[in-house]
Amino acid sequence: MTAIADLELSARELAARRAWAERELELQDGVASRAQLAFGGYTPNDIRRAIRRREMQLVHRGVYVTHTGPLTWRQRAWAAVLYAEPAALCGPTVLEPIRTDDADGPIHVAIDHSRRLVAPPGVVVHRVVGLARQMFAGQRPPRLKLEDNALLRAREATSEIEVIGLLTDIIGRRGVTTDAVRTALKRHPRLPRRGFITGLLADVEAGTCSVLEHGYLTRVERAHGLPTGTRQSKRLTPTGNEFRDVEYEAYGLVVELDGRLNHESWRAQGRDTDRDLDDLALGGRLTARLRWHQVFETQCRTAARVTQLLHQRGWTEDPTRCGDDCTLENWR
Repeated sequence: MTAIADLELSARELAARRAWAERELELQDGVASRAQLAFGGYTPNDIRRAIRRREMQLVHRGVYVTHTGPLTWRQRAWAAVLYAEPAALCGPTVLEPIRTDDADGPIHVAIDHSRRLVAPPGVVVHRVVGLARQMFAGQRPPRLKLEDNALLRAREATSEIEVIGLLTDIIGRRGVTTDAVRTALKRHPRLPRRGFITGLLADVEAGTCSVLEHGYLTRVERAHGLPTGTRQSKRLTPTGNEFRDVEYEAYGLVVELDGRLNHESWRAQGRDTDRDLDDLALGGRLTARLRWHQVFETQCRTAARVTQLLHQRGWTEDPTRCGDDCTLENWR
């Protein structure tokens, strides 16, 4: 009786494991690792037989999918994560692509820094410190938290404007807050441009743009020999006192620096336009509204355009090149 009971228990356990494997295949878009299939009772002979019958194909070493046609983006993502497990989607792969042209790019996965792994074709492997703390709990396929992923990409960024773009893309998305990004910063103690990012977060919380204002002062105005503008000059408008970021009062030119990092509504844009119209109607002042791109990406071109505006209004001096590689355009 004992032997019969043991056999029945083994059969029940095998059936349960097979059912588990079938559920995993369903949840993982038909993709499974060799270890998952083995736990589910699939023997190496079973797998080889399925491949011969064209019921299954090998994707990466030890990873299979239950068809022989082209893989969807999610199947490619699952295959990469299972190949590298424990791993999580990262980089541009964190969010499932909406446009079809994004779906053909490589799948990026993060593994713990202590591991070494050769990436198969179509997979890019990133090594991160403290992977488990950065993973988004309950996500399938596993992926990094948006804030940690943005900081991972910021580490590889080649410019400050790229860092700004990464933060712009995640703050306000799926509940990501400045506090969440600041908390994530603690998990990245050696992150380049750490002070710059901290300043950006402080600006977002305070509703100011001091980082952008300082960038305009040093990258555009001083670097190119423009006249010194007055900062935060008070101006009476129909709605009360307002402050202009930079005003070249002698030349009737105002420069407003728009450092918002989230997606603003049409009402906010409308308020900006109202202020610009007020300046023109009430004081004859022209307002040039600049954003991050004009200050941190095309600062020389911006200096040339501001010079043109100043010359149209009476400034008679010439701007200067900010360095040997300055791309100051012809402003005359």
